[in-house]
Amino acid sequence: MASAGLREELTCPICLSTYTQPVTLRCGHNFCQGCIGSVWDSQGGSGLYTCPECRAEFQERPALQRNLKLCNIAERFLSTQPEQEEAVIFCTYCVTSSVPAAKTCLHCDASLCDIHLERHSKSEEHVLSEPTTSLKTRKCPVHKEILKCYCTEDAACICVSCCMFGEHRGHQVESLNEASEKKKEKLRHVLEKLTSVREETEKRAQSLQERRRDAQEKAAGETARVTALIRDIREQLEVLEKRVLSEITRWEEQVSLRVSDLIQQLEIKKDELSRKMLHIQELSNITDPLTVLQGRESDNADFCDAEEGDNEDRERGGNKVPAVGDLYEVLMSVNFQRLTDIVTDLKAKSGFCVQGDSGILLDVNTAANNVSVSGDLKTASWSGRNLLRRNTPERFENNQVLSSRSFSSGQHYWEVEISDSGSREVGISYPSIVRKGDQSIIGYNKKSWCLCMWDNNHSVTHDTISTQIYPESRVQRLGIYLDYEAGRLSFYQLCDPVRHLHTVTATFTEPLHAAFWVGDNGWVRIRS
Repeated sequence: MASAGLREELTCPICLSTYTQPVTLRCGHNFCQGCIGSVWDSQGGSGLYTCPECRAEFQERPALQRNLKLCNIAERFLSTQPEQEEAVIFCTYCVTSSVPAAKTCLHCDASLCDIHLERHSKSEEHVLSEPTTSLKTRKCPVHKEILKCYCTEDAACICVSCCMFGEHRGHQVESLNEASEKKKEKLRHVLEKLTSVREETEKRAQSLQERRRDAQEKAAGETARVTALIRDIREQLEVLEKRVLSEITRWEEQVSLRVSDLIQQLEIKKDELSRKMLHIQELSNITDPLTVLQGRESDNADFCDAEEGDNEDRERGGNKVPAVGDLYEVLMSVNFQRLTDIVTDLKAKSGFCVQGDSGILLDVNTAANNVSVSGDLKTASWSGRNLLRRNTPERFENNQVLSSRSFSSGQHYWEVEISDSGSREVGISYPSIVRKGDQSIIGYNKKSWCLCMWDNNHSVTHDTISTQIYPESRVQRLGIYLDYEAGRLSFYQLCDPVRHLHTVTATFTEPLHAAFWVGDNGWVRIRS
């Protein structure tokens, strides 16, 4: 009984349910915040607000104050109540037994079983609905009449008195059924749109999931491929390491054998010199001048031979001992050939598209009028005729062309193919090189360095000073290695094995361009 009384005290007079966020009016009555707000929304047009309980009037819409104490009591009460199944509504007139109601009359505020429903008035004012206890939500809070109409202007359910005499007088009004059907129609359209959007969203989600699976599969495949590729490269580098270490060991053994042989020869020479020195000392200690002067003639000759032979042996011995630089060139030859093969194999297996090892392309704007440049900007060839290009300050007068790319730091390597005959020059140049006259030819000024190949004559030239080199076979492919900071420019003949041709040392002070000179039907091609 106490629980039932407490429930009644905690019931909102409007929704007939336990308070939700209860608020207190100045008259002292409590309501759910949402319930009283809805009532006052419907009264907003009249400019007068009333309390649904005592009809107290307010000229202005009062500010709602939360009743925290009542809110806490309501929440605690609800937490102590066991969860119940949906309440069964019983017939109001069956007082001797509890008979479930079939309908509720909104006019009579009574629920009716099937028997009492047959006896109930069938007049229009008696509106029947499904069994409900929320009768106040179906009646106008102002006129206490059944809500039968819908004001389209205020979007509110109203009674007939509201239409005739209340604040909704003169407004566009529809029956509840008509308004309900229109709203259902709108809801159906919204549902169709939402269904379409949901289907499209689902399709996009499926598509993205498929893309994610494809990406995961592709990534897994690439991971496996790259892992295998790196493993293969690592194995090849290990083989290369063993080969280089073997070359170092072999070089050391050769040097050691040569030096040991020279040391043995010098020991013999030292003993011979000691013997001669002893003989000369004995002659020097003789006091008889006649004996000294009548000594063997060979003594003086031996002394002279000792001096001359010593100088000759020193020169010959020095030439027999390999310089440390020879080891560097041996290793560079071995490394460049094998590393070139590894990089080539890496490109083939990985499928990467690389435009040249150093991205070198020819700059047509610098090409002389008798130098033809291929469409891919990789081949320069002697044309034998004037191509009538526009004369600009950067264009060369002689048969040469520079690369469009320059190098101002770091280490760089590129390869070129050259024709079997004709005149060819390959090298590097500062951009400040003159473009007209004999001083503009690469290698014949202080601004450039080049390897000149004129038929069978090969030389490295800088500032008109040439150093002859003698390849063991015809040069068809060249590797050019530039170390800007170290000031080294090396030329390699790409054959089997790779042969070092020459290394230039200098202090570079400007950016460097690859430079090419062609003549007499010669051509040069940058290899990718």
